[in-house]
Amino acid sequence: MAETPVVKNSSLTRSQLESLVSDILAEARAQGATAAEAGVSVESGLSTTVRLGEVETIEHNLDKGLGVTVYIGQRKGSASTSDFTASAVRDTVAAACRIAKYTAEDEFAGLADAELMAKEVPDLDLNHPWDLAPEQAIEIAHEAENAAREFDSRITNSEGAAVSSHQSARVYGNSHGFVGTYGGTHHSLSCTVIGQEGGGMERDYWYSASRVPAELESAALVGRKAARRTVRRLNGRRVQTATVPVIFAAEVAGSLISSYFSAMRGGAQYRQSSFLLDCLDEQIFPTFMQIHERPQLQRGNNSAPFDREGVATQARDWVKDGRALGYVLDSYSARRLKRQSTGNAGGVRNVFVECGNNDFQALCREMGKGLVVTEMMGQGLNMVTGDYSRGAAGFWVENGEIQYPVDEITIAGNLRDMFMGIEAIGSDVDHRGNIHTGSILMRQVTVAGE
Repeated sequence: MAETPVVKNSSLTRSQLESLVSDILAEARAQGATAAEAGVSVESGLSTTVRLGEVETIEHNLDKGLGVTVYIGQRKGSASTSDFTASAVRDTVAAACRIAKYTAEDEFAGLADAELMAKEVPDLDLNHPWDLAPEQAIEIAHEAENAAREFDSRITNSEGAAVSSHQSARVYGNSHGFVGTYGGTHHSLSCTVIGQEGGGMERDYWYSASRVPAELESAALVGRKAARRTVRRLNGRRVQTATVPVIFAAEVAGSLISSYFSAMRGGAQYRQSSFLLDCLDEQIFPTFMQIHERPQLQRGNNSAPFDREGVATQARDWVKDGRALGYVLDSYSARRLKRQSTGNAGGVRNVFVECGNNDFQALCREMGKGLVVTEMMGQGLNMVTGDYSRGAAGFWVENGEIQYPVDEITIAGNLRDMFMGIEAIGSDVDHRGNIHTGSILMRQVTVAGE
């Protein structure tokens, strides 16, 4: 029986891609590399956008690429191409070798340790293609936008609704003899609308994303959520500058946890450019905080059986009882820090912050008076000092209830203090991204307004 192509609309099969990786590695050896690694990827997809009832874009993509990294002793060179022909492979390997011959030696350069390679590649149930025709995608996008525009008369404009469906496959191999393959699908539906009342205008959005088409929220629900979020932001006010309790809503709370992992990356540690430098086993969060990684979660948004260097991924605790348990390491940063790779070349995958029993409304009641942040703007984090300052919008809470929308404010503090000031994690966990967390209630954060 003929082998199935790895992605829709492509003729390439898994065997062909694995053979191509083997050919690249053999060519690297023939051209004098003492070690080499290669990756080949193929992706296909459909994206459709509608706005104000009209089709704006229909995009089909079918992309492929290969990359090779060679080591000549402790010298490293990399090159890539989208041409899979034998002559292109030879030329690409030759380019990588030329680069390696002129780079400085680096005692820490090289493949990940052979004993860390994934011994098996489990099926993580990541591949769920959607047989989606452009006409069907347009209809779904129209339904989402129409639901948003009909939700409230104050919805006066739209930035559009979009539907996308993508499928990818990747093969990685190196001269340890490791060759591994995995792929997956990603589907999404989003809608963004604009509301107007008096002289004020606001925009907001909502989206649903999943590896499985049937697990997406309905188009009408996505549209209504986008409209509801927009309307509730109308007639926003500024608040007086003060230091108050703040709830970071679940959809933005993940960025705070992401900042923690950025500070714990091996690169930031060996460069001494982290506000959490040399902090292993230190109390970073309150004792109730637990943070885990589950990179081999079935159908997980960011699941993978091995990292970008072929190292087996594994579940681990990153924070236990508020204490930092480890750095996020690839092989290079691990050698710089005299440690072992944690299988995180490419970052952490499927992070879970353990939540409490209180939902969002209960967190507001617990806070009593303060600010709910639902949107943050800018990239105001000094990774060296931990100083944090970002534009924000949200809602003012008094007597445990939302009173009115707030905009044109800035939230500021130092992340070490902010992390220790966490009082609760809500049960309203947002599962759409790589970091799964509920809303985060912090004791004291500076809010700069009037």
